Amino acid sequence: MSQITSRLPVEIDMPGINALHERTFGPGRYARTAYRIREGTRAISTYCRIALDGDAIIAAIRMTPVLVGQKEGALLLGPLAVDPRRANQGIGVRLITEALSAAKADGLALVILVGDMSYYARFGFKPVPENQMNLPGPYDPERLLACELIDGATAAYHGTVRA
Repeated sequence: MSQITSRLPVEIDMPGINALHERTFGPGRYARTAYRIREGTRAISTYCRIALDGDAIIAAIRMTPVLVGQKEGALLLGPLAVDPRRANQGIGVRLITEALSAAKADGLALVILVGDMSYYARFGFKPVPENQMNLPGPYDPERLLACELIDGATAAYHGTVRA
């Protein structure tokens, strides 16, 4: 078995990342609100990561800088994609941990996402208080989660999330 490595993606990785997203999420992924927020933004930020088994991209996480209302210092996590054949091996956990650590080291305050509390709680994500933040397009407000990289940061963020 090859050793799994991780690193920042580069432009040449984008076809492999896109193919991973297709395998993992299918064509319906473009209708998700998070995809709408990211439209027109750079596909790669300082906090994105990929996992490789040899030369094959087996997982990827995208982290997009966003404003909440007019406030900077936040990232939108997602998508997190792990090749279905490599699920439940800790690869997604590794990428999330690396991305959050890098963002925290750079002084960012908050990471938000739409996801399952049962999965993301282990990283410190908590539900966003009702009506404090909103996303353009359809989403389940109960699945809007935030991870404070600076203690108490969530309280300072109010409004619509946008790139």
